[in-house]
Amino acid sequence: MWLINSPIGRKVVMSVTGLSLILFLTFHCCMNVAAFFSRDAYNMVCEFLGSHWYAVAGTAALAFLAVCHIVYAFILTAQNRRARGPQRYEVTNRRPEVSWASQNMLVLGLIIFIGLLLHLYNFWGHMMFADLAGIEFTHGPADGFAWIKDTFKSPAYSILYLIWICALWFHLTHGFWSAMHTLGMSGKIWLKRWQCFGMVYVTILMGIFAILILSFWLGFAPSMRQFINSNPSIII
Repeated sequence: MWLINSPIGRKVVMSVTGLSLILFLTFHCCMNVAAFFSRDAYNMVCEFLGSHWYAVAGTAALAFLAVCHIVYAFILTAQNRRARGPQRYEVTNRRPEVSWASQNMLVLGLIIFIGLLLHLYNFWGHMMFADLAGIEFTHGPADGFAWIKDTFKSPAYSILYLIWICALWFHLTHGFWSAMHTLGMSGKIWLKRWQCFGMVYVTILMGIFAILILSFWLGFAPSMRQFINSNPSIII
């Protein structure tokens, strides 16, 4: 099959899965913005998604996309190493047009993967999985706001998440325009435009995530102030 056996086909799979995951991050970001302003609004979204069949199906689809992206990343990296042969051990100066991110995509990907496992443990494991498995924790599976509050009140978790966001920024700013180039949406003029658009879009997206983390860590989110005012006896 062309998508499996051809090097170009594998790059197409990497591009399509990568762009699909960026779209999911956009949805996830919009969803988390609700938590910044209102506990009730965010928990309403969590209740709507929950462990319903459409949420489970969406999670399975995301898992499939992520696995494909990771597996093909290792395959393409191994192919590139074999193609370079012994030359990969030579010390060479990096060409000006080659970004640091493009030379370290696998390392960045590994950092992102570790961050993803941490994120799944903190949220998916305590919410959707707990609901499906009938496991009870301190907070209910639909009380997403409480899980956000408890996670990011920890400086260690907040710093780890910020490192994860930085790795995502480097990975996605290069990956976005590279994917568009692979899919043929490039050219001398459009390549620069995609690079610019990708840089701006990913910076805004990751910036919002970073602000959300800091807002819950430092307690300046409007929803946190509402929570404190409505529960004056609770120590955050």
